[in-house]
Amino acid sequence: MTRHGARPHLLDRNRSNQKYFNIIKFLLVIVHTVNKNLDVRSLHEHSSGAVGRGNLMVETGKSENTRILLDLLNSVESDGGQSQRRLASDLGIALGLVNAYLRRCVKKGLLKVTEVPKRRYMYYLTPQGFAEKSRLTVEYLSVSFDFFRRAKAECGVVFNTARERGLPRVALAGISDVAEIAMICALDTGVTVVAIVDERAASTKFIGVPVASSFKAIAGTCDAVVITDLQRAAELSERASTLFGRDRVFTPNLILPPRRVPSEKWT
Repeated sequence: MTRHGARPHLLDRNRSNQKYFNIIKFLLVIVHTVNKNLDVRSLHEHSSGAVGRGNLMVETGKSENTRILLDLLNSVESDGGQSQRRLASDLGIALGLVNAYLRRCVKKGLLKVTEVPKRRYMYYLTPQGFAEKSRLTVEYLSVSFDFFRRAKAECGVVFNTARERGLPRVALAGISDVAEIAMICALDTGVTVVAIVDERAASTKFIGVPVASSFKAIAGTCDAVVITDLQRAAELSERASTLFGRDRVFTPNLILPPRRVPSEKWT
């Protein structure tokens, strides 16, 4: 085969490789963001008494707890003499929470602490601490990739349903990690994401897609709306349904508002 004849094949292969490269890049960003920006305390509060979405919040809270502990052990391994204030800044958590994690690690035998001059403390990883760090690394990646797989599968179901109903142009409601995953799914389902609605967004574009401040701003440009905001799913669904109709508003199961479970009375 001549060089000229092979060129279309090479172009197709390069495009395919680029597509998978972009997916991997998105995945790495999502794995970091979904664990870095969530507050572990609010996750525990939202997860109590919830069904469905509550299970997701519990799992994500577990992932966040694993992330904090893993980052703490990594930081101590690299510099056991750094201050708790610096640790709090690096980990993105409150100073009191750092102290609580350090005390727990010492109690569990993961860290050893010695006092150094100027009333400071030096922390060291014990053999048990090194083993726990390795275990947490595997657990952290497992939970993060599981979230990605679940979100991708459910976004795919939503997009396929919209396409089958003759609604190929969709808008996402809420900039979030789920929105990033939804952008990946759109590539494989034949659905086009034409806009993202988020009045709190500081930028005018998200992954190359225009960002609008209201649903009215996108009226006439899309056929359906997919809710991608984890915290305001119910509110955004109601607002979108008022303008587009309930049959044109879709919410992936993993972010559906939790059903209230009647609390047991204490006797």
